[in-house]
Amino acid sequence: MICEAYPLGLMNISSIDHWVLTVKNIQATCQFYHQVLGMEVITFGDNRKALKFGEQKINLHQLSQEFEPKAGSPTAGSADLCLISLVPLPQFIEHCDRCGVPIVLGPITRTGAKGKIKSVYIRDPDQNLLEIANY
Repeated sequence: MICEAYPLGLMNISSIDHWVLTVKNIQATCQFYHQVLGMEVITFGDNRKALKFGEQKINLHQLSQEFEPKAGSPTAGSADLCLISLVPLPQFIEHCDRCGVPIVLGPITRTGAKGKIKSVYIRDPDQNLLEIANY
């Protein structure tokens, strides 16, 4: 495909509304994201599940039972997401310890969309990598 770049600013994309995670077990995913990350589990549409936080949500697709249209190669465990938390990282790390969720890496300094962040990395039940960060 050959086209000129859309002029900067004219499309005016302002935020992410939702994204989709393909998972092996929707119930286990809901439990993890609710207990460990404090996300609200919501039901919408035809008994579909999503994880709500702030002004965003994560829709969940059951592996091999995805809704159409879907990604070209839906796979559980292929996501790498950075989530900004208002909870100080030492407090989050203590919470992970109580929940039996190991810290993969961190705290470590990284670069977020708005500048430097302090991050820790954990994995969800499908082994998606979750970076939890503070500005």
